[in-house]
Amino acid sequence: MRYYLRNGSLILRGSFRAASTGVSGGLSHVSSIISHTVPADWDHRDPERVLDGVIAREGLPHDYFGLLTAVEMKNLCVLQFDFVTVFITAGVSPGENQGGTINLIICSREGMSDAALLETIITATEAKIAALSATGCACSGTPTDAVVVACEGEVQHRYAGVLTEAGKRVQAAVRFGVPEALKRHDGVVSRDRPSFFIYSRYQGDHWVEWLPEECRYYPCHFPGQRCDFCYCPFYPCCDESLGQWVESASQNGMIWNCSQCTLLHEPEVADYLRSHPEAPLGELKAVKKRK
Repeated sequence: MRYYLRNGSLILRGSFRAASTGVSGGLSHVSSIISHTVPADWDHRDPERVLDGVIAREGLPHDYFGLLTAVEMKNLCVLQFDFVTVFITAGVSPGENQGGTINLIICSREGMSDAALLETIITATEAKIAALSATGCACSGTPTDAVVVACEGEVQHRYAGVLTEAGKRVQAAVRFGVPEALKRHDGVVSRDRPSFFIYSRYQGDHWVEWLPEECRYYPCHFPGQRCDFCYCPFYPCCDESLGQWVESASQNGMIWNCSQCTLLHEPEVADYLRSHPEAPLGELKAVKKRK
């Protein structure tokens, strides 16, 4: 899975098996998942045409699932918990008839059965309701909330309830992420770009927001490095010229260690990837060689 932002749209690209409650939703194989910001005074007519326009503008295949929101993409929250990545935009309008939209896109790089994809919608919705309750919100959501769940690869998860490995990660990300997304939409927390959180087990399990201006490890590789893509969108790339599998110190099993990789920190490579967000790893390695 690769994702990028362009012209008010969050675009996920990959080879997904996905379930969607959004525009023209259902259960299908798709190559793109779109979340697009519309004006606050949009009249809600013809949402398919709006999303078809985004697909046409980007020159993407027509096999996609899409969501619409009035939330600006600078207020997007991206949460990574091992093999699960969750994208959240959230806005709730006060009043008797609660308005706004809370959109959730959940992507697993480990394959899920169709039953698990559908169960993830339940798990995520329960977590959203719990998160809203914890913030003191008097509603369980808004009339236009939607969820997309997607996965890639061979099926490793047959179920996704809250006691499963997939469900635990989804629940944790949504419960933490919905309040953070609301804070950004409401101006309680101000960011000029999407917020990225990673679930860390270093010195105790907790969520960490990565801010390049506050990174205590800079420079982690060399002076003048670029950090546009920290954390790496290719992780785990499994390219043994860039990293290796090592025994995890905090959990059973192996993890991908690429701490010595400088590829996406090279200014020329970072600039190229920003201009060509779907460039494969080999193409980026060739850019570095030309330096």
